[in-house]
Amino acid sequence: MPDRQRRKAGWTGMEYASLDHFLKTGAEALAKGPVAMIFVEDDVELATTMRHHIQCGFKSVLAMMPDAFTLPPDVENRVHRIPFDCGPRLAVTNAINRIIAAAPGIWMYYCFNAEYLFYPFCETRSIGEMLAFHGEERRDAMLTYVIDLYADDLSAFPIGVSLDRAFLDKSGYYAQARKDPETGHPRERQLDFFGGVRWRYEEHIPKDSRKIDRISLFKSAPGLHLRPDHTFDDQEYNTYACPWHHNLTAAICSFRTAKALKKNPGSTFEIHSFRWHNSTPFEWHSRQLLDLGLMEPGQWF
Repeated sequence: MPDRQRRKAGWTGMEYASLDHFLKTGAEALAKGPVAMIFVEDDVELATTMRHHIQCGFKSVLAMMPDAFTLPPDVENRVHRIPFDCGPRLAVTNAINRIIAAAPGIWMYYCFNAEYLFYPFCETRSIGEMLAFHGEERRDAMLTYVIDLYADDLSAFPIGVSLDRAFLDKSGYYAQARKDPETGHPRERQLDFFGGVRWRYEEHIPKDSRKIDRISLFKSAPGLHLRPDHTFDDQEYNTYACPWHHNLTAAICSFRTAKALKKNPGSTFEIHSFRWHNSTPFEWHSRQLLDLGLMEPGQWF
């Protein structure tokens, strides 16, 4: 369908032939932030992931996904679909860095399918409102904690994913000082955070993948680069707060770890249930995450 006919029919989404094609022709999608980049690794919860982030109020949602996967029309009409394979090492990092370079000066966000962004008061306030406040505090990035979700019954949900029966760990999270590899001293206002399923089953998780902190929300800038460990080459972007008070943080509630552990032949038969004494049902509400200390409202009330 030609672009003019799409718009006449109420079609606001677009399809592209490749990331190169998007970067050449998709300037409109990157004209104003915040922009969400959703990287699709498999066909689990594609529609719910896209809908959730559309409802957050992102100006554009980029669906970076294989051609073989389908989206329902109500979602396809509202996203910018870009063919993409997450498999090759550094593919996601390199794609994000190319998009940063193409559109400096706007707020961006990235996640994977079966991951859901929550921030303080997200039920009544848009992502744009939150980032406007965060920017007024002279912050160009926001720390997000990746909180593992998992189905309560693996016999009923063998890959560990159920939105209706999702659980999370209500405790067991901790932080360690992040050392500068050049000096050996702790970096100011930077910590490595651990917990959740990745902590409880760390023997099945590569050491470089055990942290739960991710700088998922950031303002693009000339020369800025995301690194494979979910941090940036500008060290101020990696801080959890400014020097003078606490800042907002957010949470990405994610089935990604549970899904990977149940799909991996080396771990799937070792795990019969993700539940333990510190498991609690996930309420799909920011208040629960605030009460558990899994995100911080800072000075935003």
